[in-house]
Amino acid sequence: MRIKTLRSAIEWAKDKGVALGHFNISDISAFHAITKAAKELGVPIIIGTSEGEADYIDLDVAMAMVIDARKELDHPIFLNADHFRSLEKVREAVIAGYDSVIFDAAGQSIDENIEKTKEVVDLVKTIDKEIFVEGELGYIGESSKIFEEIPEGVEIVRDALPIPEDVARFVKETGVDLIAPAVGNLHGMFKDAPNPKLDIDLIKSIGVSAGVPMVLHGGSGISDEDFKSAIEAGMRIIHVNTEIRVAWREGIEDALEDKSKIAPYKVFPESEDKIYKIVLDRLKLFNGML
Repeated sequence: MRIKTLRSAIEWAKDKGVALGHFNISDISAFHAITKAAKELGVPIIIGTSEGEADYIDLDVAMAMVIDARKELDHPIFLNADHFRSLEKVREAVIAGYDSVIFDAAGQSIDENIEKTKEVVDLVKTIDKEIFVEGELGYIGESSKIFEEIPEGVEIVRDALPIPEDVARFVKETGVDLIAPAVGNLHGMFKDAPNPKLDIDLIKSIGVSAGVPMVLHGGSGISDEDFKSAIEAGMRIIHVNTEIRVAWREGIEDALEDKSKIAPYKVFPESEDKIYKIVLDRLKLFNGML
């Protein structure tokens, strides 16, 4: 594919009426699985590292993995700093070469969120104008975990969600390139039930007023029908993480049932295979192949 920048990848998704898949990694097995699935389907992919994941992998190592895979696979692979919460961490990601940064101040008031997000935008654009900055409006939690109930502080009912006018104000005053509004979604997924339904009408309304591409966070646990409707309503990037973590653990547990396996390179492939199957299925859905 000739897509060379994240900007062109998002434009490609908009033209086709599809969404880019965003999947987080903590190790090489997840990275291999995600890039393999994207290459097989011929679609751009975004790799994400949270602050914790980036600290574990190392920002420069994650960037080197992406650069190497881009060359080896000849495929558009982009790297995102996912839910960074400090200026210093954002600066480190930008200097390392990340394609985009999500600054997360969604748990604060809209005025505080705007003030801090604008500070991040100013910093990033001073270093490199081509790096995308994403803001988040509306608190949907902070952890990619399995939940028994909705986490404290998370609101998913219409009256508690950001209205289109607030989103438009946020985008205008911060200068973000992408916006992740709360639309009934939440980070993590429920143990024995699907996640709450998305407010598709709200997504449509925000899409009209936002003026920048929308991103859906907390994709794990959302129904296929809601994914399709959200993409039709204008979502251009969809994040999935908890499902990846669950698949990784299941793969490790399956591999370790064979007590003779002690070499990591013989254990990790089972996690890679499980992650690959999930990512392949999600990418087919996001790209209108199902």
